[in-house]
Amino acid sequence: MNRPAPYRFTVLGKHAVTPRMLRVTLGGEGMQRFPDDQASAYVKLLLPVPGQDRPLLRTYTVRAQRDDAIDIDFALHGEDGGGPASGWALSCAPGDAIEIAGPGPKKQVDPKADWILMVGDMTALPALSVNLEQLPPDAHGRAIIEVPDEADIQTLSAPTGFELQWVLNPRPGYTTPLLDAVEALPWPQGEVNIWAACEFTSMLALRTHFRDIRGMTRKQVYISSYWKQGSDEESHKSLKRTDAEQNETRAA
Repeated sequence: MNRPAPYRFTVLGKHAVTPRMLRVTLGGEGMQRFPDDQASAYVKLLLPVPGQDRPLLRTYTVRAQRDDAIDIDFALHGEDGGGPASGWALSCAPGDAIEIAGPGPKKQVDPKADWILMVGDMTALPALSVNLEQLPPDAHGRAIIEVPDEADIQTLSAPTGFELQWVLNPRPGYTTPLLDAVEALPWPQGEVNIWAACEFTSMLALRTHFRDIRGMTRKQVYISSYWKQGSDEESHKSLKRTDAEQNETRAA
């Protein structure tokens, strides 16, 4: 199957959601072909590299979509944003153009589960937020979200039967408070469905807990690492591939 040509978007505006989360709104020509209903799907930003023919690809989530625009949220680390995509988001201005590839498939929880657990750090917050918004009103569960500071806690829309638990970690990627919070949970009866996304080390620890301690099956758990402390996206992608192969061997 041929992949669609990249979509050419124009920056319409941007604003800070919290001190470390910047929302960029994109519209223009790209919206004429971009498929509908892609909130929580991932896309690839094609970032031009001076002196190189091939762009740098960085993966982000569609936080929201309207008829004329999409929103993409960027987690920021340090004065330069922490990476080339975040740096672009900080420096971009209305009228700037960027090409985007995708979108990739959405990863969503099972809304029919008796109890839903969602776990994520700040990089997963856009996808986690959309998942929460799209749950039925009678859904029950908990979302455990790691942010660097209280100022980065967002107001999220969730069913009344959902608890939001915020975990502070000023050194993301070096400690695993998400695991601590999950281990402290009273495990409910009934069918449980889990959605989790975070830094690679935390992902490994959570996956081991869900599989070996809680006895959860692959069908019950979606878990992914969105980044790795000290690694760029290319290195992280290679690490994920190796981990996936080893995990398949273990499951065989």
